[in-house]
Amino acid sequence: MVDIATRVYNHKWKIDPIVRSLIDTDFYKLLMCQSVFRNKPQTDVVFSLINRSNHIPLAKLIDEGELREQLDHIRSLSLSRGESTWLRGNTFYGKRQMFRPDFMEWFENLRLPPYHLERKGDQYELTFEGKWHEVMLWEIPALAVLMELRSRAVLNGMRRFELQVLYARAMTRVWEKIAQLRNIEGLGIADFGTRRRHSFLWQDWCVQAMIEGLGPSFTGTSNCLIAMRREVEAIGTNAHELPMVYSALAEDNAALAQAPYDVLSDWHEEHDGNLRIILPDTYGTKGFLDRAPDWLAGWTGIRIDSGDPATGAEIAIDWWKSRDEDPTQKRIIFSDGLDVDKIRELHAQFADQTNVSFGWGTLLTNDFRGLVPNDALAPFSLVCKAVSANGRPTVKLSDNPEKAMGPTDQIERYKRVFGVGAQKAIEVIV
Repeated sequence: MVDIATRVYNHKWKIDPIVRSLIDTDFYKLLMCQSVFRNKPQTDVVFSLINRSNHIPLAKLIDEGELREQLDHIRSLSLSRGESTWLRGNTFYGKRQMFRPDFMEWFENLRLPPYHLERKGDQYELTFEGKWHEVMLWEIPALAVLMELRSRAVLNGMRRFELQVLYARAMTRVWEKIAQLRNIEGLGIADFGTRRRHSFLWQDWCVQAMIEGLGPSFTGTSNCLIAMRREVEAIGTNAHELPMVYSALAEDNAALAQAPYDVLSDWHEEHDGNLRIILPDTYGTKGFLDRAPDWLAGWTGIRIDSGDPATGAEIAIDWWKSRDEDPTQKRIIFSDGLDVDKIRELHAQFADQTNVSFGWGTLLTNDFRGLVPNDALAPFSLVCKAVSANGRPTVKLSDNPEKAMGPTDQIERYKRVFGVGAQKAIEVIV
């Protein structure tokens, strides 16, 4: 097993680049990329870095030259033969050849497009512009680079023994969390922690700890590179990006109201009825489900990613019942800001009503809270989102108004179109 503290102490970035591979990304990005490659290949988008925790002065902490080195390194990456073979030949979710030959041929020849980086006060403006299926693959590595460079900036002044003690404490914390989850009967939990991880080496260690500590209760990781190396399942389906861009492309309010369902219609066709997990909260969960076509009620499950998770689960269960579906045969995946106490609470509340599973993210792969002075390694909320499509702004409402994004006039328009009323604000931790 890697001695992380020693590697951190001896960091040389050419030996330990932050992003090691084009598949050091979340599985759902590749699944969505193939769908976009097929269905929206001429769509132009702009992605932008958004630091929701603007009290973290990234431009003061991170050297611009070092940031450019890491981003330039990512642009030099291409799929290795082994990575291509894994994607082409592996079985994902019981399906062989999940990735079609035409998509794989394109992906094998891909180099990520240019980026634009500019310092604005104490923050960086980082944007990516081009064809959707190319630009979208910047999101996860860009976040990973910013998060890890911030970690490295904090760790840089620590001595060897300090680092050994820090990582020993962090490892103990993760292992104690795992120990609290061991006795949950029927638990299903996956690592969703790539985008805001402390570092690649740390995420890889956390996955190994989950494998050993939880056995079959650990269902896999969203990180493709780690899934390949550790021989576990790659986990993921789709994200808010799809309805955000489809909606921006809508020509009028009627098309806008239909756009989130067009996304899932294309998804259904793309995957031959597989990977049928609904992410309903982009423009409000309840309204989305109330207006959903009957064919969506037959899908496998729902992922809850904003708002109060228990409320979201209750809405989903009531919706299935209203459509004459049996909730005990469905799956609810909780994935928003989870930690052990909330996982235990939600499992106890809903495990006898439906199939419950969890995507454990930042507080698995980046929980260094309270371990260094001034809490300088505490996780923070950093996102990289599509902000426009074919020149039109994108909008996300979410079930938590604190996560809403887009121009104010468009947010109000989307609220009217999707019938979103008063919402309860919930603090965004990660």
